[in-house]
Amino acid sequence: MPFFIKTETIKKLYLKNSNTKRKEVIKEHQNWIKSLKAKGYKIKSGFLINENKSPGGGGVLIIECDSYKSALGIITQDPMIQNKIVNWKLFEWIDISQ
Repeated sequence: MPFFIKTETIKKLYLKNSNTKRKEVIKEHQNWIKSLKAKGYKIKSGFLINENKSPGGGGVLIIECDSYKSALGIITQDPMIQNKIVNWKLFEWIDISQ
């Protein structure tokens, strides 16, 4: 089954350290990921950091699905997308190491 990768960057409006809306939506996102895992989806999600371990590079979500359409249907339910706090793209990943 193919893997799909969602890349995202938080919109500038939500980048302030004290941004309550961002923190609330991230918690919703974490709960959403847990619910997908409980349903049996193979999924990973996290944020990117630089060499000094500082966040701000965006985030990545990896999910195994049977098709792009299926992955898109799931990804668009992400609270980060639903609340419009990120710019995002979805890609299918082709493993060339096999």
